[in-house]
Order: sequence, then structure tokens, then C-alpha cells
Amino acid sequence: MIFNFGFGGIVILALLALLVSALRILREYERGVVFQLGRFWKVKGPGLVFVIPGIQQMVRVDLRTLVLDVPKQDVISRDNVSVQVNAVVYFRVVDPQKAIIQVENYANATSQLAQTTLRAVLGKHDLDEMLAERERLNMDIQQVLDAQTDAWGIKVSNVEIKHVDLDESMVRAIARQAEAERERRAKVIHAEGELQASEKLMQAAQMLAREPGAMQLRYMQTLGSIAHDKTNTIVFPMPVDLLAGLAEALRPRGQS
Repeated sequence: MIFNFGFGGIVILALLALLVSALRILREYERGVVFQLGRFWKVKGPGLVFVIPGIQQMVRVDLRTLVLDVPKQDVISRDNVSVQVNAVVYFRVVDPQKAIIQVENYANATSQLAQTTLRAVLGKHDLDEMLAERERLNMDIQQVLDAQTDAWGIKVSNVEIKHVDLDESMVRAIARQAEAERERRAKVIHAEGELQASEKLMQAAQMLAREPGAMQLRYMQTLGSIAHDKTNTIVFPMPVDLLAGLAEALRPRGQS
């Protein structure tokens, strides 16, 4: 079957094709930056968007949070220790107009800026701070990145340092340092125990010195505690005042 279209039919088909090509559908997380004759016109979306072919051009921008894996960076700490550090950066576009107009490729620009910022910020801290204070370092890097990417319409929401890689010699040195620290704490605890024990002994001696008989009772109690072991012979001095007390008890009544 052969269809014969006149001029009017061709015009209608051309208009329909033009209308279809002018329609764009943007998802909820997308925005369209529209340029009219090369100049910025407006940001459209989400939903059905009409773009005039040949006159207007539209660039899609994703507003979802993007995850950027920062590759390993060679960092020299403030105490001259060489380490390799990698991180992950979470960011999103908050101003589509700036993200398209102010920078050529906002994702690549953010990646390069994150690498240089990671080296610059960590280079100002010691190795111990990198290992023990990651939360504070993450916050410092995030604030620096967020301040610099604000002109691009980018919001850096979070930065997390993933790994801090050390060479084997440095790992062994840290292990020796940790072992020495534990030994130091053990010695301090032992010395504090000796000090407390000496203070208690001094108080006990003062209390025993108040009553002469208290020392004798303590002496006899000590002898009773060591007398359970019958395999040894114990030789101990007998206090003179104790003998005098026994002699007084054994003396018949009426004798002086």
C-alpha cells in the first residue's frame, strides 16, 4: 500500500517529531540546567520539561549524594613520618547552575581538591594524632573542602579517613613504644601501692605504740600464724617483760 502525503501532512509530521524531541522527563533527583542561545536561562525539573530544539540546550544534573573514593596519598606528618592515607568523601550538588557554569567537571574537580586537601591537612599533624584523633581530622578536612567547593555549588557532607598504612619498621617501633608505656604504668602502679602500704604500716605502728600490751598480742598472733607448719623449727626470742608477767602469775600468793 502506498501512502501519498501532501505538503500539509509533511508539515504535521515534522511538527510532531519536533514536539517529541522537545520533551524531556527529569526524575525527582534530577535537575536540568537550560541554556538559550548559549546563555543561561533557568533550572528546570523535576517532571516533564519542554526544551526548544536548536534554540535551547539542557544539561542534566544529579542531586543525589555521590561517594568519592580518594586514592592513597603519600603524606609526611609533622614529625617527619611517611605514611599512605586514603579516604572517602560524600558530597552532592546543591546549586546546579554553579555546578555546570563555574567548573567544567565538578566531580573530577572535587576529587582533585580532596587529594590535595588530604595531604595538606594531615601534613600539619603528628602520626599519633592521625592514629588517635581521626574524628577531629575528618572534621577539619570536611570543613576545608566544603569552604572551597561552595563556589561550585557543591556541599561536602562528610569525610572519612579509611586507612593509615605504615611500613613494618614503624609498626615495630609503635609496638615497642606501647610496650614501654605499659611497663611504665605498671611501675607507677606498683610504686603507688608501696606508698599506700607504707602509710598504712606507719599508722599501724603508731596505734600499736600507744599500748605496750598491743605489741605483745601482735607478737603472739604472729607466732600462732607461723606455728601451723610443723616441718620447721622456729627459734624466737622471748621478751623479758613477758617472762616477768609469767613469773608474777606463777608466784604463790602471799609471797612478795
